[in-house]
Amino acid sequence: MSQVIDILSALLMSAGGVFCVIGAVGVLRMPGFYTRMHAASVIDTLGASLIILGLLLQSGFSLASAKLVILWLLIFFCSPTASHSLANAAHQRGIKPWQPDQGASSSSKN
Repeated sequence: MSQVIDILSALLMSAGGVFCVIGAVGVLRMPGFYTRMHAASVIDTLGASLIILGLLLQSGFSLASAKLVILWLLIFFCSPTASHSLANAAHQRGIKPWQPDQGASSSSKN
């Protein structure tokens, strides 16, 4: 049974790490502020949740698992709230959402 928990824990933590890397690549590759913020906030919350779930399986029923649950609650509630506050501040400062350049695509057809 211990080996099954170890394998499941490793799979969850690996999946969480992959999602965090995908979020980091999204921040680098996305064109606009809002799309970058979306890539960072949504994917990293999922990645962190999977990593914490894998760590919970490893820690068993202990004080460490209680601390991991508190950490997960902090990430789960604060990350979307911080992303919303950042988007709201950007909107109030006048940052417009990214739009594909319509002039470049029409001029290349000539």
